[in-house]
Amino acid sequence: MNADSLQIIKSEQCSRIIANMSEMFGISLEEATDIYYTSETAAMIEDGTAELHCRSDKYLAEEVWREYQSEKGK
Repeated sequence: MNADSLQIIKSEQCSRIIANMSEMFGISLEEATDIYYTSETAAMIEDGTAELHCRSDKYLAEEVWREYQSEKGK
């Protein structure tokens, strides 16, 4: 798989995670996008850390949300 193909796959996964967050937690797509792109989880997915990209979109949406709630509570 070439670099362009991998980037397309990652972009599509990001879109699905954001859409899942919006639907699951009743927030706007804009808010879900902001939360996603400022999360450590998003950075780890992009870097390929712990092969998070292999997890389901719903699981990753929940992880990003947990991270956001944890940070928000500080």
